[in-house]
Amino acid sequence: MALSASIRTRDGWAVPHAVITVTDMTGTQILRAEADTEGAVRDGTPLTPGPYTAIVTAVGYSPVASTALVTAGGVVRLGRITLNRQADTELPPPGPWTVDPVHSSVEAVAQHLGLSSVRGRFGAFWAHIDIAQDPGKSRVEAVIRAASIDTGNALRDDHLRSPDFLDAARHPDITFTSTGLTPAGGDRWTVHGDLALAGVVRPVDLDLAYLGTGPDPWGGVRVAFRATTELRRDDFAMNYNQVVRAGIAAVGATLKVELDVQAVQGEKLP
Repeated sequence: MALSASIRTRDGWAVPHAVITVTDMTGTQILRAEADTEGAVRDGTPLTPGPYTAIVTAVGYSPVASTALVTAGGVVRLGRITLNRQADTELPPPGPWTVDPVHSSVEAVAQHLGLSSVRGRFGAFWAHIDIAQDPGKSRVEAVIRAASIDTGNALRDDHLRSPDFLDAARHPDITFTSTGLTPAGGDRWTVHGDLALAGVVRPVDLDLAYLGTGPDPWGGVRVAFRATTELRRDDFAMNYNQVVRAGIAAVGATLKVELDVQAVQGEKLP
């Protein structure tokens, strides 16, 4: 294929029927191709080697433009192109929002043996979001049940609940209370807050992406966010480890936390 690309949202979903328009340096349109249902663009139209401009558009998304260099073989591979959803406001409408745990997830990822990752998911949590007229004064409060950790292995899960890690018997709740919100450009925000984990409270920043607001099939209004952060285990007194070979630890020193959140407008879920 002369032209190939993959069009995705920030959270990794395909953008079907996105359109790539290729123009030369004079602004003349040379090629126009549409993505399929998987967000893939493949077009066999031969292109003369040289620089071009590729503009990607899709209904409901902000356009993206980039320079495309066609090789001597007449091929241009644009790779993955990320589109951001358009929003009428930089945050959802002000007021209370209640997180829907059925359509949300809280996951932690740890490195294992320095080779691969082990992913854990918390099955019990709840949270409330209050969007203020002044976005910087918005607040988030969340509670996660430590004992609800699930990595797909009962022995490992029991160990994670023990005092070596989460110490769920003595500290059943993991809590996050926001202390501030800072814009990071476009639909990105940094949520500052205090995380209480295994009996230790530390300041933690969440990198937040606002994914959009829209109606749901039950007559409500929903908002979606994706947030990530990275924690050091020893910051929360989780110092357990086992060196298995040549200084390689069984469990990595850091945890990646990934939150995919849907919230419903209002004080409670319908």
